[in-house]
Amino acid sequence: MLTEDEKYMKEALRQAKKAYQIGEVPIGCVITYEGKIIARGYNRRTIDKNTLAHAELAAIRKASKKLNDWRLEGCTMYVTLEPCQMCSGAIVQARIPKVVVGCMNPKAGCAGSILNLLQMPRFNHQAELVTGVLGEECSQMMKAFFQDLREKKKKEKKQEIQ
Repeated sequence: MLTEDEKYMKEALRQAKKAYQIGEVPIGCVITYEGKIIARGYNRRTIDKNTLAHAELAAIRKASKKLNDWRLEGCTMYVTLEPCQMCSGAIVQARIPKVVVGCMNPKAGCAGSILNLLQMPRFNHQAELVTGVLGEECSQMMKAFFQDLREKKKKEKKQEIQ
């Protein structure tokens, strides 16, 4: 039996798969409110040619519209990869009280890896942080994506030489 966090992380993984299918880094996010998913998002930076097209920001935008408020108090965010500094800042600004992360991002994560912007005591809002939920599944998807990308680049380079 899945825990509630695992159930919603599975939904975030479904969003990450959408990103994977369109050639984007597979990051997915869902936001829940009162036990229901109110927003979903996945990474679209390359497709949209937009630095801001992160999974978390898409989900925050949709959740704010759904609740008709920029404050997302009472919500929980589930995201497959540890948020970056931009997304962590948006989470704090949106007043999201709980963030559940699949796998950590030691190169760019700002929910505990490089910094922990979600729990800085000097900010007026901090979020509860749960990490490692379906972490292996989230991590494997990222590894598979980058392995596929390397293979694709090798094939392209080989074709250029011929």
